[in-house]
Amino acid sequence: MKRSILFAIFICVSAFTFAQSGKYESAMKANISQLDSLMTKNNFQELANNFIRIGDAEKTQWLPYYYAAYCITSQGLSEKDNSKKDALADKATELVTKAETVLGKENSETDLLKSMIATVHMTVDPQSRYMTYGPDIASYIEKSKTLDPTNPRPYLFEAENKFYTPEAYGGGKDAAKESFEKANKLFNNFKPETDLSPNWGKTALNYFLSQYQ
Repeated sequence: MKRSILFAIFICVSAFTFAQSGKYESAMKANISQLDSLMTKNNFQELANNFIRIGDAEKTQWLPYYYAAYCITSQGLSEKDNSKKDALADKATELVTKAETVLGKENSETDLLKSMIATVHMTVDPQSRYMTYGPDIASYIEKSKTLDPTNPRPYLFEAENKFYTPEAYGGGKDAAKESFEKANKLFNNFKPETDLSPNWGKTALNYFLSQYQ
């Protein structure tokens, strides 16, 4: 009798956990599917808030905070009002820290976001801030590559930075080409760990590759 009761409790708990997991995955997929349209819809804050709510509800999942940080970082990179950029970068940093706290470590994806966040800070005033943030941008890209050599995104972001850096400072279209090609090669073989794992960047890469045709 006791065994039957314990078995029934186990079944109920398992069913509840499965239902919660299914709800989490559905909510995540619905929001992840909107990432490629961030720049056109300008819904950075809306999506970020959605991911934060998911993360606060789940508590043991790092990806919601990661994606929220990605949304805020993307907003910072596209923001034309320099007076707003530092606050956006600080918010993104807070969210990356939450993601790493839940995960229990840094990884290739969170380190890449740190490079992107440093770029947001630097673009407020590139001439005066390069010495402060330039080393962080480069070092976090390298850490991202080291932590996952199969990840195409650090190469993509490295290439984008070179593409928009003036030729006089070692950048430009030609300087970026090799990194874009490396990113493309990695994207062609890249398989995300799960359906919810980061897989963004291919659309942006295709745009830049088209500039070489």
